[in-house]
Order: sequence, then C-alpha cells, then structure tokens
Amino acid sequence: MMTTAIEKTTNHSRTLKMVQVAMFSVLMMIGANISSFLVVGGVPITLQTFFALLAGILLGSRTGAIAMSFYAFIGLVGLPVFAKFSGGIDSLISPTFGFIVSYILVAYVVGEVVRKFPTTKGYVIAALVGTVINYLFGTNWMYAAYKIWFEAPEGFTYKMAWAWMVVPLPKDIILAVFAGIFGYRLKPILFKSLKNNV
Repeated sequence: MMTTAIEKTTNHSRTLKMVQVAMFSVLMMIGANISSFLVVGGVPITLQTFFALLAGILLGSRTGAIAMSFYAFIGLVGLPVFAKFSGGIDSLISPTFGFIVSYILVAYVVGEVVRKFPTTKGYVIAALVGTVINYLFGTNWMYAAYKIWFEAPEGFTYKMAWAWMVVPLPKDIILAVFAGIFGYRLKPILFKSLKNNV
C-alpha cells in the first residue's frame, strides 16, 4: 500500500515536471516572437530572458535548465519557436544562437541562487545575475560568429556588438527586477497549490 502511494506520488511529480517543461517552452516561443519584429543591429528584441529567469525561479535549477534545453531542442529539430518564427538545425550558426544557449545556463544559475538566498532581495539579485550571464554569453557568441563564420555588417567591431545591446538593456533590467519580485511572491502559491493536488 505504501509502495503504491509512493509510486503514485512519483508519477504525479514526473507528469508535473513534463507539464512545466512544456509550458515554459511555449512561453519562450511567445516571448521570442511577441516583439521580435523590433531588431537592433542583428538582435531581435524579445521577452525570452524574462521567461528564462522565471523558469529558474519557479522550476528550480534542474527543471528550469531542462525546460530551456527542451526549448532549444524543439527549435533545432525544426519547430518555428525561435525569434521571427524561425527554427531548424541551421540556427546553430546564427549569430544570436548564443542567447538561446545562454538561457539554459541562466535558468540553472538563477535556480541555484534563489535556493541559497530565498528572500525578495535574493530573488532580484538572482534575476539580475541571470541577465548579466545572458548578455555576456550571447553578445560574445554573436561577436565571435560575425568574426569567424558569419558575414559581419560593414565596420563591425566588439564595441558595436555591445552598442546593439544598449537598447534592450533598460527593458531587461526592469523585467529582471519584476521577475525577481513576481517570482518570489508566486512561488509559495504554486508550491501550496501543487502540494494540495498531490
């Protein structure tokens, strides 16, 4: 009887994680395209970083990273879930693919930080740290791509790559703070709801 109860709980937990992974993949797709018609230099302006931060905050480091990995995977196999409804294996050579890779690391690190510092301040700091990781990884990948394997705009420099990132920066800082505060308030509600449904 006890074994059956444990198995039931385990199966419920696995199903829940699968739903969470799928849900955040959908949110990432929406975030990738809700405003991606705005492009600065070679960088679409999206809400993906915001949802990657929430994935780490709400799902935890492991499940959050899995959700971001799954999002990247379904895009690479051809589903149009990346910015401008793009997808496919050729996305690997896109100058902005580094941002997609960074979301995996962002979710993991954010999840670890909020686990160790479960306060409003800790959540906000975690979200800001995640945003820094996103910018550092994505921008350096983009610079390398344009310098090594992708045709760069005329006069392209490292300084220009970072200049492109200045435009979305205020938006991403505001959203990071919001993600930290919103996530801190929402997480206990989610846990309580999930506990009641087990």
